[in-house]
Amino acid sequence: MELLQASRKKAKIKLGLQGPSGSGKTKSALYIAYGICGAWDKIAVIDSENRSADLFADLGKYFVLHFPPPFSPERYVEAIGVCLNAGMEVIIIDSMTHEWEFILEKHGSMLGNSFTNWSTLTPRHNSFIQAILQADIHIIGTMRAKQEYVLTDKNGKLVPEKLGLKGIQKDGIDYEFTLVFDLDISLHAKVSKDRTQLFFGKPLFIPTIETGKQIIEWCLLGEEGVITLEDVIRKIQGATTTAELSSIYYAHPVYQNVLNKHFTQRKQQLLNQNNNHSNGITTSQQ
Repeated sequence: MELLQASRKKAKIKLGLQGPSGSGKTKSALYIAYGICGAWDKIAVIDSENRSADLFADLGKYFVLHFPPPFSPERYVEAIGVCLNAGMEVIIIDSMTHEWEFILEKHGSMLGNSFTNWSTLTPRHNSFIQAILQADIHIIGTMRAKQEYVLTDKNGKLVPEKLGLKGIQKDGIDYEFTLVFDLDISLHAKVSKDRTQLFFGKPLFIPTIETGKQIIEWCLLGEEGVITLEDVIRKIQGATTTAELSSIYYAHPVYQNVLNKHFTQRKQQLLNQNNNHSNGITTSQQ
Protein backbone atom coordinates (compact mmCIF):
# COMPACT_ATOMS: atom_id res chain seq x y z
CA MET A 1 0.00 0.00 0.00
CA GLU A 2 1.21 3.49 -0.83
CA LEU A 3 -0.28 6.73 0.47
CA LEU A 4 -0.23 9.37 -2.25
CA GLN A 5 -1.26 13.01 -2.34
CA ALA A 6 -4.58 13.60 -4.11
CA SER A 7 -4.05 14.35 -7.81
CA ARG A 8 -6.18 14.56 -10.97
CA LYS A 9 -3.32 14.34 -13.45
CA LYS A 10 -4.17 12.86 -16.83
CA ALA A 11 -7.85 12.44 -15.92
CA LYS A 12 -9.93 10.35 -18.30
CA ILE A 13 -13.51 11.47 -18.69
CA LYS A 14 -16.35 9.02 -18.19
CA LEU A 15 -19.38 10.65 -19.78
CA GLY A 16 -22.95 9.39 -19.90
CA LEU A 17 -25.41 10.54 -22.58
CA GLN A 18 -29.01 9.54 -21.99
CA GLY A 19 -32.07 10.40 -24.01
CA PRO A 20 -35.03 8.98 -25.96
CA SER A 21 -34.79 7.69 -29.49
CA GLY A 22 -34.04 10.52 -31.91
CA SER A 23 -32.39 12.79 -29.35
CA GLY A 24 -29.02 12.69 -31.13
CA LYS A 25 -27.05 10.54 -28.69
CA THR A 26 -24.74 8.94 -31.26
CA LYS A 27 -23.96 12.12 -33.19
CA SER A 28 -23.49 14.13 -30.00
CA ALA A 29 -21.10 11.47 -28.71
CA LEU A 30 -19.08 11.64 -31.93
CA TYR A 31 -18.81 15.44 -31.82
CA ILE A 32 -17.74 15.40 -28.18
CA ALA A 33 -15.26 12.58 -28.81
CA TYR A 34 -13.62 14.52 -31.64
CA GLY A 35 -13.41 17.62 -29.45
CA ILE A 36 -11.65 15.52 -26.81
CA CYS A 37 -8.99 13.90 -29.00
CA GLY A 38 -8.93 16.01 -32.20
CA ALA A 39 -8.56 12.97 -34.47
CA TRP A 40 -11.35 10.87 -35.97
CA ASP A 41 -9.06 7.85 -36.34
CA LYS A 42 -8.59 7.76 -32.56
CA ILE A 43 -12.31 7.26 -31.92
CA ALA A 44 -13.98 3.83 -31.73
CA VAL A 45 -17.71 3.18 -31.50
CA ILE A 46 -18.90 -0.10 -29.96
CA ASP A 47 -22.16 -0.21 -31.90
CA SER A 48 -24.98 -2.41 -30.62
CA GLU A 49 -27.59 -0.12 -32.21
CA ASN A 50 -27.88 -2.02 -35.50
CA ARG A 51 -25.07 -0.12 -37.30
CA SER A 52 -26.45 3.33 -36.42
CA ALA A 53 -22.86 4.61 -36.06
CA ASP A 54 -22.34 4.16 -39.81
CA LEU A 55 -24.98 6.82 -40.48
CA PHE A 56 -22.51 9.56 -39.57
CA ALA A 57 -19.51 8.29 -41.56
CA ASP A 58 -19.42 11.62 -43.42
CA LEU A 59 -18.14 13.30 -40.24
CA GLY A 60 -14.77 11.54 -40.34
CA LYS A 61 -12.92 8.24 -40.52
CA TYR A 62 -13.63 6.90 -37.05
CA PHE A 63 -13.71 3.18 -36.29
CA VAL A 64 -16.79 1.07 -35.59
CA LEU A 65 -16.91 -2.27 -33.80
CA HIS A 66 -20.20 -3.79 -34.94
CA PHE A 67 -21.65 -5.56 -31.94
CA PRO A 68 -24.47 -8.06 -32.60
CA PRO A 69 -26.22 -9.97 -29.79
CA PRO A 70 -25.82 -11.51 -27.31
CA PHE A 71 -25.15 -8.31 -25.36
CA SER A 72 -23.55 -9.96 -22.36
CA PRO A 73 -21.32 -7.97 -20.00
CA GLU A 74 -18.40 -10.23 -20.88
CA ARG A 75 -18.65 -9.38 -24.58
CA TYR A 76 -18.75 -5.65 -23.79
CA VAL A 77 -15.60 -6.06 -21.69
CA GLU A 78 -13.97 -7.90 -24.60
CA ALA A 79 -14.99 -5.12 -27.01
CA ILE A 80 -13.48 -2.48 -24.74
CA GLY A 81 -10.27 -4.50 -24.72
CA VAL A 82 -10.19 -4.60 -28.51
CA CYS A 83 -10.45 -0.81 -28.68
CA LEU A 84 -7.73 -0.35 -26.04
CA ASN A 85 -5.36 -2.69 -27.87
CA ALA A 86 -5.98 -0.77 -31.10
CA GLY A 87 -4.65 2.42 -29.49
CA MET A 88 -7.92 4.36 -29.47
CA GLU A 89 -8.17 7.52 -27.35
CA VAL A 90 -11.97 7.71 -27.00
CA ILE A 91 -14.43 4.82 -26.87
CA ILE A 92 -18.14 5.38 -27.46
CA ILE A 93 -20.34 2.57 -26.11
CA ASP A 94 -23.54 2.87 -28.11
CA SER A 95 -25.46 1.72 -26.22
CA MET A 96 -25.05 0.59 -22.62
CA THR A 97 -28.78 -0.10 -22.41
CA HIS A 98 -28.44 -3.41 -24.25
CA GLU A 99 -26.15 -4.77 -21.56
CA TRP A 100 -28.68 -4.10 -18.81
CA GLU A 101 -31.56 -5.50 -20.88
CA PHE A 102 -29.47 -8.67 -21.31
CA ILE A 103 -29.07 -8.89 -17.52
CA LEU A 104 -32.80 -8.37 -16.93
CA GLU A 105 -33.75 -10.96 -19.55
CA LYS A 106 -31.30 -13.47 -18.10
CA HIS A 107 -32.70 -12.86 -14.61
CA GLY A 108 -36.25 -13.36 -15.83
CA SER A 109 -35.38 -16.74 -17.32
CA MET A 110 -33.63 -18.12 -14.25
CA LEU A 111 -35.31 -20.69 -12.01
CA GLY A 112 -35.30 -20.54 -8.25
CA ASN A 113 -35.26 -17.63 -5.83
CA SER A 114 -35.38 -14.27 -7.63
CA PHE A 115 -33.32 -12.49 -4.97
CA THR A 116 -30.67 -15.19 -4.82
CA ASN A 117 -30.33 -15.20 -8.59
CA TRP A 118 -29.04 -11.62 -8.49
CA SER A 119 -25.97 -12.87 -6.62
CA THR A 120 -24.75 -14.46 -9.86
CA LEU A 121 -25.79 -11.65 -12.21
CA THR A 122 -24.69 -8.58 -10.23
CA PRO A 123 -20.97 -9.50 -10.37
CA ARG A 124 -21.24 -9.90 -14.13
CA HIS A 125 -22.76 -6.45 -14.50
CA ASN A 126 -20.21 -4.97 -12.11
CA SER A 127 -17.36 -6.37 -14.20
CA PHE A 128 -18.68 -4.35 -17.16
CA ILE A 129 -18.90 -1.15 -15.11
CA GLN A 130 -15.40 -1.68 -13.69
CA ALA A 131 -14.01 -2.21 -17.19
CA ILE A 132 -15.30 1.28 -18.04
CA LEU A 133 -14.07 2.93 -14.86
CA GLN A 134 -10.63 1.30 -14.81
CA ALA A 135 -9.85 1.79 -18.52
CA ASP A 136 -7.14 4.43 -19.01
CA ILE A 137 -9.10 6.04 -21.83
CA HIS A 138 -11.95 8.51 -22.33
CA ILE A 139 -15.29 6.67 -22.52
CA ILE A 140 -18.68 8.00 -23.58
CA GLY A 141 -21.61 5.69 -22.84
CA THR A 142 -25.02 6.29 -24.39
CA MET A 143 -28.23 5.06 -22.79
CA ARG A 144 -31.78 5.04 -24.00
CA ALA A 145 -34.09 6.91 -21.67
CA LYS A 146 -37.75 6.77 -20.76
CA GLN A 147 -40.01 9.24 -19.03
CA GLU A 148 -40.13 8.57 -15.30
CA TYR A 149 -43.32 9.22 -13.31
CA VAL A 150 -44.25 9.32 -9.64
CA LEU A 151 -47.75 9.15 -8.18
CA THR A 152 -48.66 12.23 -6.14
CA ASP A 153 -51.74 12.94 -4.09
CA LYS A 154 -53.85 15.76 -5.54
CA ASN A 155 -57.22 16.39 -3.94
CA GLY A 156 -57.38 12.83 -2.67
CA LYS A 157 -56.48 11.26 -6.03
CA LEU A 158 -53.19 9.69 -7.07
CA VAL A 159 -52.05 11.51 -10.20
CA PRO A 160 -48.93 10.60 -12.22
CA GLU A 161 -46.39 13.43 -12.29
CA LYS A 162 -43.40 13.63 -14.60
CA LEU A 163 -40.01 13.48 -12.92
CA GLY A 164 -37.90 13.64 -16.07
CA LEU A 165 -35.96 11.18 -18.17
CA LYS A 166 -34.42 8.08 -16.64
CA GLY A 167 -31.69 6.12 -18.38
CA ILE A 168 -32.47 2.46 -19.05
CA GLN A 169 -29.66 0.95 -17.03
CA LYS A 170 -29.20 -0.21 -13.47
CA ASP A 171 -30.41 2.28 -10.86
CA GLY A 172 -27.59 4.52 -9.72
CA ILE A 173 -25.58 4.19 -12.94
CA ASP A 174 -25.18 7.98 -13.01
CA TYR A 175 -23.01 7.77 -9.88
CA GLU A 176 -20.37 5.98 -11.94
CA PHE A 177 -19.87 8.84 -14.40
CA THR A 178 -17.96 12.09 -14.10
CA LEU A 179 -20.53 13.81 -16.31
CA VAL A 180 -24.07 12.93 -17.37
CA PHE A 181 -25.95 14.82 -20.08
CA ASP A 182 -29.72 14.39 -20.57
CA LEU A 183 -30.70 14.88 -24.22
CA ASP A 184 -34.21 15.74 -25.37
CA ILE A 185 -35.95 15.25 -28.69
CA SER A 186 -34.93 18.75 -29.83
CA LEU A 187 -31.25 17.64 -29.52
CA HIS A 188 -30.63 19.92 -26.54
CA ALA A 189 -28.72 18.76 -23.48
CA LYS A 190 -28.79 19.62 -19.82
CA VAL A 191 -26.41 18.31 -17.21
CA SER A 192 -27.79 16.06 -14.48
CA LYS A 193 -24.41 15.29 -12.94
CA ASP A 194 -21.23 17.33 -13.24
CA ARG A 195 -18.09 16.75 -11.19
CA THR A 196 -16.19 19.08 -13.53
CA GLN A 197 -18.45 22.08 -12.74
CA LEU A 198 -18.08 23.10 -16.40
CA PHE A 199 -21.78 22.82 -17.26
CA PHE A 200 -23.52 22.96 -13.87
CA GLY A 201 -26.27 25.58 -13.74
CA LYS A 202 -25.94 26.49 -17.41
CA PRO A 203 -28.93 26.67 -19.80
CA LEU A 204 -29.79 24.00 -22.38
CA PHE A 205 -27.21 23.60 -25.12
CA ILE A 206 -26.55 21.49 -28.20
CA PRO A 207 -23.42 19.32 -27.74
CA THR A 208 -20.71 20.20 -30.25
CA ILE A 209 -16.99 19.71 -30.82
CA GLU A 210 -16.45 22.69 -28.50
CA THR A 211 -18.12 20.71 -25.71
CA GLY A 212 -15.43 18.08 -26.09
CA LYS A 213 -12.71 20.73 -26.07
CA GLN A 214 -14.01 22.09 -22.78
CA ILE A 215 -13.95 18.60 -21.31
CA ILE A 216 -10.37 17.84 -22.40
CA GLU A 217 -9.21 21.19 -21.00
CA TRP A 218 -10.58 20.12 -17.64
CA CYS A 219 -8.92 16.71 -17.97
CA LEU A 220 -5.53 18.32 -18.64
CA LEU A 221 -5.54 20.59 -15.61
CA GLY A 222 -2.53 19.73 -13.47
CA GLU A 223 -0.98 17.31 -15.97
CA GLU A 224 2.78 16.89 -15.63
CA GLY A 225 4.69 19.19 -17.95
CA VAL A 226 1.74 21.56 -18.25
CA ILE A 227 1.51 24.78 -16.24
CA THR A 228 -0.94 24.37 -13.37
CA LEU A 229 -4.27 26.10 -12.91
CA GLU A 230 -2.93 27.97 -9.88
CA ASP A 231 0.06 29.24 -11.90
CA VAL A 232 -2.18 30.74 -14.56
CA ILE A 233 -4.46 32.35 -11.97
CA ARG A 234 -1.43 34.01 -10.37
CA LYS A 235 -0.34 35.29 -13.80
CA ILE A 236 -3.82 36.70 -14.46
CA GLN A 237 -3.93 38.48 -11.11
CA GLY A 238 -0.42 39.84 -11.67
CA ALA A 239 -1.09 41.24 -15.14
CA THR A 240 -0.67 45.03 -15.20
CA THR A 241 -1.96 45.77 -18.70
CA THR A 242 -4.69 44.40 -20.95
CA ALA A 243 -2.00 43.56 -23.51
CA GLU A 244 -0.21 41.40 -20.94
CA LEU A 245 -3.50 39.77 -20.00
CA SER A 246 -4.24 38.98 -23.64
CA SER A 247 -0.79 37.44 -23.96
CA ILE A 248 -1.52 35.15 -20.99
CA TYR A 249 -4.90 34.24 -22.48
CA TYR A 250 -3.50 33.15 -25.84
CA ALA A 251 -0.43 31.48 -24.34
CA HIS A 252 -2.56 29.01 -22.38
CA PRO A 253 -5.47 27.82 -24.58
CA VAL A 254 -6.09 24.83 -22.30
CA TYR A 255 -7.29 27.21 -19.57
CA GLN A 256 -9.27 29.73 -21.65
CA ASN A 257 -12.73 28.31 -20.98
CA VAL A 258 -12.02 27.14 -17.43
CA LEU A 259 -10.65 30.52 -16.33
CA ASN A 260 -12.82 32.77 -18.47
CA LYS A 261 -14.34 34.39 -15.37
CA HIS A 262 -10.88 35.23 -13.98
CA PHE A 263 -9.75 36.74 -17.29
CA THR A 264 -12.94 38.83 -17.57
CA GLN A 265 -12.73 40.15 -14.00
CA ARG A 266 -9.05 41.10 -14.31
CA LYS A 267 -9.66 42.80 -17.65
CA GLN A 268 -12.42 44.92 -16.13
CA GLN A 269 -10.18 45.84 -13.20
CA LEU A 270 -7.44 47.00 -15.57
CA LEU A 271 -9.90 48.99 -17.67
CA ASN A 272 -11.27 50.69 -14.54
CA GLN A 273 -7.74 51.54 -13.43
CA ASN A 274 -6.95 53.07 -16.83
CA ASN A 275 -10.18 55.10 -16.77
CA ASN A 276 -9.45 56.40 -13.28
CA HIS A 277 -5.92 57.32 -14.32
CA SER A 278 -7.19 59.12 -17.44
CA ASN A 279 -9.77 61.02 -15.43
CA GLY A 280 -7.10 62.08 -12.95
CA ILE A 281 -4.87 63.47 -15.71
CA THR A 282 -7.76 65.37 -17.26
CA THR A 283 -8.71 66.91 -13.92
CA SER A 284 -5.16 68.03 -13.16
CA GLN A 285 -4.78 69.59 -16.61
CA GLN A 286 -7.97 71.56 -16.13
